[in-house]
Amino acid sequence: MKNDKITAGNSEQQIKPYKKDADYSYTLGAFPTYELIKAKPKQVRKILVDSSFTDLEKLNKLCSEYNISIEINNKLIQKLRDKENSYVAGIFDKYECSMKADKPHIVLVNPSNMGNLGTILRTAVGFGIYDIAIILPGADIYNPKTVRSSMGALFRLNFTQFQSFEEYRQQFPEHEIFTFMLNGEKTLSLRDCPKAELYSLVFGNEATGLDDSYLSVGSSIFIPQSPDVDSLNLTIAVGIGAYVFTNR
Repeated sequence: MKNDKITAGNSEQQIKPYKKDADYSYTLGAFPTYELIKAKPKQVRKILVDSSFTDLEKLNKLCSEYNISIEINNKLIQKLRDKENSYVAGIFDKYECSMKADKPHIVLVNPSNMGNLGTILRTAVGFGIYDIAIILPGADIYNPKTVRSSMGALFRLNFTQFQSFEEYRQQFPEHEIFTFMLNGEKTLSLRDCPKAELYSLVFGNEATGLDDSYLSVGSSIFIPQSPDVDSLNLTIAVGIGAYVFTNR
């Protein structure tokens, strides 16, 4: 299928390296860009392609289906990709989501690493949890590093940012809360995993986890581990928690 919207580069002045206060962001790499187009086509401004990209025919066909323009612009791709070897970028408008009140949630309290955040989004979608709450301050979910590490999973889920955990609880009072903590009262296992149907799995940030005030919020859970490490990586902890709760 022919796409009449393939043009030569002319976006240098409009599209600049990412800033948090910008109203747009971008994917880096072919796979997350394909996921952006398929999941959020109405948010796409345009697709940028380096002239050396070898699969333009496939990308062209997909963009034609959604009436999305492609711009061949080596200079801008190089500027956006920084140190990564990316030959495709998808420029998209930022958007807001509404979390579903009748589905399980993952709640991230002050996540600080954008790569970890993206990996958590990908993991959540992989285990069938599509609603993510972020308690601010936290890593920028729209930063291209987050977008890339999510491998497009960002565009498959719902997320909302909250100023506090209390704000989140007020909006979703029906969810049973499970906080993951090193001093949690209950040990997590497939055999004894709680059977709640509507739940929120709450995790602290990479450096400090959740403070002791969360011991009195719902049920606190400890993931068993070897005494030879001080704690599990946040992304691993979320993966274990999501797997156990969705396969109990």
